[in-house]
Amino acid sequence: MSIGFIIAGVVIMVLCVALIGIILLQSKNASGLTGAIGGMGGGAQTYWDKNKGRSLEGQLGRYTKIIAGLLFILILGIKFLA
Repeated sequence: MSIGFIIAGVVIMVLCVALIGIILLQSKNASGLTGAIGGMGGGAQTYWDKNKGRSLEGQLGRYTKIIAGLLFILILGIKFLA
């Protein structure tokens, strides 16, 4: 086993732990199917909905996507190099 695969394995494990931690920090969104198709207000957006990206919840969602993308790329890279 080369040193590159060992380093990649350690990076994957660190990213997995980080992803689990970030997911556990996010608040529960229990709107389900109703929220996906417009919800109770007919789809009207509130001030909170419009500025969600600037809040901690929006940042956690962005970090989740970034880490998941990095994991996906790293795992695919290892798959094709092995």
